[in-house]
Amino acid sequence: MLTVDDVLEQVGEFGWFQKQAFLILCLISAAFAPIYVGIVFLAFTPDHRCRSPGVAELSRRCGWSLAEELNYTVPGPGPEGQAFPRRCRRYEVDWNQSALGCVDPLAGLAANSSLLPLGPCRHGWVYDTPGSSIVTECRLVGRNHESKVSLDTTQLFNLVCDDSWKVDLFQSCVNVGFFLGSLGIGYIADRFGRKVCLLATTLISAILGVLTAVAPDYTSLLLFRLGQGLVSKGSWTAGYTLITEFVGLGYRRTVAILYQVAFTVGLVLLSGLAYAVPHWRWLQLAVSLPTFLLLLCYWFVPESPRWLLSQKRNTQAVKIMDHIAQKNGKLPPPDLKMLSLEEDVTEKLSPSFAGLFRTPHLRKHTFILMYLCPGHCVSGLAQESCAPLRDGPLRTPQVPGAFLMTLSIRLNSVSSELLTKQAKVTDRVTPSSTSSLAS
Repeated sequence: MLTVDDVLEQVGEFGWFQKQAFLILCLISAAFAPIYVGIVFLAFTPDHRCRSPGVAELSRRCGWSLAEELNYTVPGPGPEGQAFPRRCRRYEVDWNQSALGCVDPLAGLAANSSLLPLGPCRHGWVYDTPGSSIVTECRLVGRNHESKVSLDTTQLFNLVCDDSWKVDLFQSCVNVGFFLGSLGIGYIADRFGRKVCLLATTLISAILGVLTAVAPDYTSLLLFRLGQGLVSKGSWTAGYTLITEFVGLGYRRTVAILYQVAFTVGLVLLSGLAYAVPHWRWLQLAVSLPTFLLLLCYWFVPESPRWLLSQKRNTQAVKIMDHIAQKNGKLPPPDLKMLSLEEDVTEKLSPSFAGLFRTPHLRKHTFILMYLCPGHCVSGLAQESCAPLRDGPLRTPQVPGAFLMTLSIRLNSVSSELLTKQAKVTDRVTPSSTSSLAS
């Protein structure tokens, strides 16, 4: 029986059609980057201090520089083990009293400023940043209708000090969504098709991304972020499955790795975009609205012929394979209508965890992946630790690393093919050697 791999060997395993589909699906992989690590820029925490009424007026009256204002009015570092008093505590002083001088104004209240009582930040915080994030966002309120306009600021989130854990909860909602979504996305892709799963999850993820950008409160942010985590991983996985099912066996491993390289490129582009758009709501819109354009893949990326064959929809699978042949400029095989799903009836496999270590070849690849996954976690921790830097080169080292990983796996594939050919040659002399090499 003619299989999909047999047809691809004749019409092109990685021809014009596969290249076009690969580039389109790589856009989906790149669009997943802002969801995965967007918190680095959406919720960065800049240097901050308590807002104290009267300090700004006193600073203007005395002509202080910013350094002098901080030196006179902000507590210094506390004792070891005390959490950031400079950022989270303020002097319990009425800065509007006229008795305060311009040179060391606290000297008349206590011999040592460290003896003055400290209190919580009751009036919010002042953030040293030109942009805004979920942590720092403010809005203007209190506009008068008289000739003199008075504006005050209200801070929506203030996810610092005692509320700093809410930033971690914000990202945890995405990760929980990834986990829960992974449990059901595979079933949806197998039940309704890879293309339907791809389009549905991409549309929902784009809508939730826009809703996140206009969220009025923290609870809404959590709900929208959780929903985005539920579907966005499915969009990425559906694209991954599609491209690996479109190409021939010899290119499957390569496109799978390059698909993840596109994700790394998305991380690098995100750094540049965040530098150009320092306000988190506009940044969220900038990464969400282009996602709607990915729905155009409905007209450029067909359903997986392998999935269609598994659903007994052979006629549609034959049409798609004929379309692939035309796009690649090749003639389809004359017996294309005999296309069927490849099935190995000689051996009934029972998948299990132990199967990952059954043969030396599988053991080698399993240990490689086990080594890479903890490194990926360390990379995620590094992203969080470098979040305040907002630097463009933050993700740059991943690009050569991803290409080196692609090269090493490709070389390993070539070596495996050479060993297989050697085994076939040896089999002509000693048939027993083939089974030992195959094991």
